[in-house]
Amino acid sequence: MGVSRLRIQPFIVRDCALSAIATGKRAQNLRELRDHLQTVDPDSIYYHFWGGLLRPSFDDPEYKNDFAAWAFHSLHDPALAERLGIIDPTDCGDLEGLRAELIDVIEERLSETELVPWAKPDRQFAFIRSQIVIFNTHRKLSHPRELTKATAAMSLGSIFFHVIDARSRTPDRVDDFRAWLGDLGPRYDDLCRDLGAVDPYLNTLANLRTDLSLIFRKHLGGGR
Repeated sequence: MGVSRLRIQPFIVRDCALSAIATGKRAQNLRELRDHLQTVDPDSIYYHFWGGLLRPSFDDPEYKNDFAAWAFHSLHDPALAERLGIIDPTDCGDLEGLRAELIDVIEERLSETELVPWAKPDRQFAFIRSQIVIFNTHRKLSHPRELTKATAAMSLGSIFFHVIDARSRTPDRVDDFRAWLGDLGPRYDDLCRDLGAVDPYLNTLANLRTDLSLIFRKHLGGGR
């Protein structure tokens, strides 16, 4: 049965922001960072990996997460910063897997040196946890061909919500676009495959929006 003959549930476009909440946990050296990572709320790990995408003040493109940036700028440990910086959260399955990967990297570094790296008192690592705030844009898409133009016009918060947050929210850990298209039959399998090949962690949100729009244009045309 073609998509035109299916009763398509509309794609509801949302927007979002991340609210930063202090946890009260701080680390001044690498061992304290390791210890806090063992018990900190998973939402804090989420924030320090993904929150930078929505923070306009985050301007260190060399290090994609806060742990790597802190290791370089405050602990002055470029070797550790490099190891932390190459961790891709999309490879870890979930936040607990990401927590375990972080701890393994830090413990390996601690075993290599007799001197535990310390930061200056004013350069402690402050653990922040995130809470997502969701907004209704009052925009609904009735057909997949609308995705090309709609995605190009989406806010960065909408891209974050529908691609990044969705992967921790949806049962199959996919973005909202694939979740919607997957209900419309095999016609969109190639499109979903291309969407799944995009790694959101390696992009800015603006570049991610452009990449998604190009993928939709390739498969769906220019929209209407």
